[in-house]
Order: sequence, then structure tokens, then C-alpha cells
Amino acid sequence: MRAYFVDGATAAEVATRFGYTPATVTSMARDLRTTPRDFFTAPKPGPTGAPTKEAARPLIIKLRKAGHTIDEIAAALTDAGTPLNRTGIAEVCNEEGFDRMWRRPDTQRGGPRRDSAPRAAVINFDDWPTHCDTKAAGLLLTLPDLVNLDLPAMVTAAGYPSTRIIPALSSILSLLALKLAGTRRISHVDDLAADPAAALFAGLVALPKTTALTTYSYRLDHQRQARFLAALNQSMMKTGLTTGTDFDLDFHAIMHWGEYAALEKHYVPTRSQRSRSVLTFFAQDGQTQNLVYANADLSKAEQANETIAFCDHWKAATGADPTRLVLDQRVTTQAVLAKLNERNITFITLRMRSPSLVNHINSLDPKAFTTVTLERTGNYRKPRVYEETVTLTDYHEPLRQLIITGLGRETATVLITNDTTSTARNLIGRYAKRMNIEQRLAESIRSFHLDALSSAVPLNVDLDVALTVLAATTCSALRQRLGTGYATATPDTLQRRFITTGGHIHTHDTHIDIHLDRRTYSPVLRTANLPTTTIPWWNNRQIRYHYR
Repeated sequence: MRAYFVDGATAAEVATRFGYTPATVTSMARDLRTTPRDFFTAPKPGPTGAPTKEAARPLIIKLRKAGHTIDEIAAALTDAGTPLNRTGIAEVCNEEGFDRMWRRPDTQRGGPRRDSAPRAAVINFDDWPTHCDTKAAGLLLTLPDLVNLDLPAMVTAAGYPSTRIIPALSSILSLLALKLAGTRRISHVDDLAADPAAALFAGLVALPKTTALTTYSYRLDHQRQARFLAALNQSMMKTGLTTGTDFDLDFHAIMHWGEYAALEKHYVPTRSQRSRSVLTFFAQDGQTQNLVYANADLSKAEQANETIAFCDHWKAATGADPTRLVLDQRVTTQAVLAKLNERNITFITLRMRSPSLVNHINSLDPKAFTTVTLERTGNYRKPRVYEETVTLTDYHEPLRQLIITGLGRETATVLITNDTTSTARNLIGRYAKRMNIEQRLAESIRSFHLDALSSAVPLNVDLDVALTVLAATTCSALRQRLGTGYATATPDTLQRRFITTGGHIHTHDTHIDIHLDRRTYSPVLRTANLPTTTIPWWNNRQIRYHYR
């Protein structure tokens, strides 16, 4: 960093000299700017050990030698008055040289049996209690939006199969309930399975077990997910959740953490390396910023054409091609861009900086650049732009090329587009908004556990990403009902403040009353647009909301 900041060496020079990559040097410099550090100072006084972990160490060793798992040791430490989290227990076990021990079934651990819970079956309201308490009453706040989107018609259009006991709609609702409630994995369904609100949500006596849900997901192929998303897109168009013209596209690699996975290697940004993973593709509406499409049934050979596949999907669903696509340079190829141009689809993307292009940029006269002012807050609002017309190797039509400096990067940003009418300022501003799709994916990872890989089989993940799109759409519709104060609320905020609210359920012959517990954000629900709605999978009973 001294060579970079004091001696004035470039990132490339520092990288070559000290054995780093230029990107790493740039990242180190950024971190040093934002978090200044004092070097060569004496260490601050304070504890250098972990007293709690050390106090629990003897008992951890004793219990592990006796064959107890981390969960069992954690419970024993709590009872002994020396509680320690699972991470600390695992660290002690590793330090003492113990091998990893898998979690034993509940029956062997002395815990509650899942078999004692109600078996999943279609709800019979004649046998359903007239009053019951629930920890997930807020989950039922999403039902008006699912009815408004016509979820039963979407499931029918997709051709999802029913089982001998559970209808297709209830299976999809069971999986969706786990997404909306923020349950990390299907294997954690026991946390929610017996809750009356979750059961009512799916129209069942109780949610199916892990094996039933996992087995069901393996029965579904990509064609069904495609039909499901097409029906969802039509509903989103009708309800104003998508404009259907302007889209952001991006790939996302979901890393596999196990061994011997029959998966291709893809670049995983969070790990800065190529790793066994499932490559997924997402599309987001550029205006409403809602996810509209996902696909996990991809291979390296197919990924360049996924842009065309999305256009075909959208045209089949809505009858028209997208008007404009905004995508990263790695999403597709020049040949695919030429196909987009033939279909009169406008695109904006980055151009890879080849050595010849870098030499061309360096040869430009700084006076040839024009300053533009972007409509955004913060720094880098006045970049400098040089515009020219170029042709590419596999794209023979003229293209607009914008070379942009002053965006906070060492090297110039190069945009190419077939848009001949928009101003340079509008093009730069529109491409900057493409970063919103990365924000949506980050929200899905945080709220719907998108990166909790459900399987090493891509088709299983394909259903998971489709349900992520539906869950995100449902949360977006709920935001609109909550009012302007929640127009930009993230799904995890909705989960924390509303969906995880407890309450009481009162069942009647013609309707069901949901009494939500009083919480800090109850006034928001009192003023929200949550109408009395007829629920088809409740034998057309209505749902009514009440607030204490």
C-alpha cells in the first residue's frame, strides 16, 4: 500500500511486484481508504483468550468422548451453566482432534418424534378447531396477493402433479410457506410444519415432511417451471408488478458445499474462484425492480444463449419481445447481441477491454471528452464521456460506444449499445441501475436463502429459484398494500416486522378471523389495504384480519 499511495505505483505495477492481482490491489486500497488503520502500534490491552470456551472445554471433551453430537453438547452445557454456541463447541472439537459427527435422528437423541405430529392431508374444516393459537399468523397476510395473482390458475397452467393425498396447489403452497417464513432449508420444515397458520396457508392439516417435499420437487421438470413463470408474468402484467418492456439480466452461481458433485465449475464472486456450483439466470423488471424470471437448468454450453431463451419466454408469455435489455459483459456474446438487434431489441452492455481497446483509450485526447451530470446522489455524479461508432468481430452493424471516466474506477468504463436515440447521460444512468438486480439477488439470498443449495441436481434447484421469484413477487405486492412507507422495504424487513407475527385463529362456517398480536408495527397493518378475501382452497371461506 505504501508503494501504491506514497510511491505512486499503479495497481498493475504493485500487483506484479508483490505477487497479487490488480483487482486485489484495488480492493486493498479501497479498504484502506474507507477504514484507516494505524500500523506498527502496540496491541491494545484486553483479553487474548476465550474464557467462556475454556471454561466449557473439559465438559465438551468428556461428552464428545462419550459419543455426543454438537447439539447434545450444547444442551448439556446450557444445563451445566456454561452455555456455548455450536461454533465454539466445533472449534474445541477440532482443536482436540475429534472427527466430525453427524447429527443423530431425534428419536435417538431423546427429542420429539416428527411422526407424532399430524399427518399432512387436505384440511377438513368439520374437524378443524374453532380456536387455535399460532406463531405465524402474519404468514396469512400474503393470501390476498396470492389470490389476486391467481396462484391456483398458475399451478394448473404449469401442470404440476398432485399426489394421492396432497393436491398440487397445497404442495406448492407448502414450499412457498418455507420461503416466506425465511426457513433456510426444506429439511427444517419441522420448525413450521405443525403450526396452524402454516397449515391453513397450504390448505392442509399440517405441512408435509421433508421427504415428501423433496421427493415432490424431483418430479418437476424445467418445462413446468417455465409454464409456471409464464403464467406468473401474465398475472404480474395485469396487476402492475411489471411493465414488461425493460429488463436487467444476470447470472448467479449457487455454490455446492459437499463433495463429489456432478456439477460444472462456474465463477463464484463471493469466493473469487471457480467452484462446483449450479449456474442460475435471473431477469428483473427495470422499472418496478421485481424479479420476473429464473432458470437453473443451464450448462456452460447453453449460458450464452440464455438471453435469447428469456426473450422467447417473454414473447410466449406476453405476445411481444422485450423492448430493452441491460446486461453485463459476461452474460452473452457478440453473436447473440446481433440476434437481439435483428429482433429490434435494444441492448446496453459493457465491452471487454482488450489490449488494443486499452491502447485506443489511452491515445484519446482528454479534451475530446464531454462532462455529463447524472441524476443521482453521492460521488461520481459528473463523469466524462467520449462517444464514437464502432463495429465488432461478430457484430457487423455500427454500434454506439461510450468511453466513460470519472466513475470511481482506475480504468475507463466502455458501454456499447444499439440505441441510437437516447442521450449519453440517459444510457449511463440506465446502465447504473442494472446494479439493482444484484441487490435483488442479495435480498433473495438473505430473505429466501437462495444460496442454501437444495440439491446437487440442477432440476431440483430450478423449482427453488422459481419459488424465489414467486416469493419476491408476493412480498412486492404486500409492500404495495402496506403503503408508501414500505415502498422500498426489503423482504427480510417484511418477514421480521409482519410475516413472523403471532396471533389467534377463529374458524367459522363462512369465514376465518385472523387476530394478529399487538406489536410495534401494528398501526401499519391497521392502515394497510388488506381486504376481506375469498380463499379458493378453504372451500371459498373468507379471510378477515383483526388487530389487537
